[in-house]
Amino acid sequence: DGKFLLQVGKYGNNKGSNDLENFGRVAKIFVDPKTNEAFVADGYQNKRVAVLDADTGKMKRYWGAYGNKPDDSNLGPYNPDAPPAQQFRNPVHCSDVSNDGLVYVCDRQNDRLQVFTKDGKFIKEQWYARRSLSEGSVWDVAFSRDPQQRYIFMADGRNQKVRIILRETLEELTSFGDGGRQPGQFFGVHSIATDSKGNLYTTETYEGKRLQKFVYKGVGPVRRGSQGVPWPRPG
Repeated sequence: DGKFLLQVGKYGNNKGSNDLENFGRVAKIFVDPKTNEAFVADGYQNKRVAVLDADTGKMKRYWGAYGNKPDDSNLGPYNPDAPPAQQFRNPVHCSDVSNDGLVYVCDRQNDRLQVFTKDGKFIKEQWYARRSLSEGSVWDVAFSRDPQQRYIFMADGRNQKVRIILRETLEELTSFGDGGRQPGQFFGVHSIATDSKGNLYTTETYEGKRLQKFVYKGVGPVRRGSQGVPWPRPG
């Protein structure tokens, strides 16, 4: 009914990625109904996943990349040929929990997806379009609606695509979309979600400024006749 219930943190009071009370421009929140915990992707200024009691807002735990204690030191520009960064880069853009209790974290500017247990133990990682610079490639994820959540749908706003990932192995199976303003194309695809029927919803930032719905028909390569115009066009 719109009644205000709770505020956690105060604007301008953030003391960094080890602050127990405030946040640094949160990117996304996922509430786990099994534990009543809120998993906070924190965020555009901080470099962590924070877990809160969803009723009280009390901080329960937090972690950085690989389960490390977060460190806000400047990592310098992303270099795809360098050893993997031991901290997240800004923004930490998603922290979604699967039905089997794994936490999938979008480390956007490091071009990688990291997987943890709910207590922050690192499990595995995978890179996507690893040579994507600037905004990075791993913007948001949503799970398929089968009980096993076999697939991950990944929004890649830098490369103007939605990637379809086999969740068990993190292997990319296929993708759809390219840059453009027509239906099925993207300009800065920023967020992604699925409904109870498995249909996909995407939102676009920057000059995209729209929401698109894609009706779920199964997973597989898209036939040429159903593809959008490639962007950039081949030389």
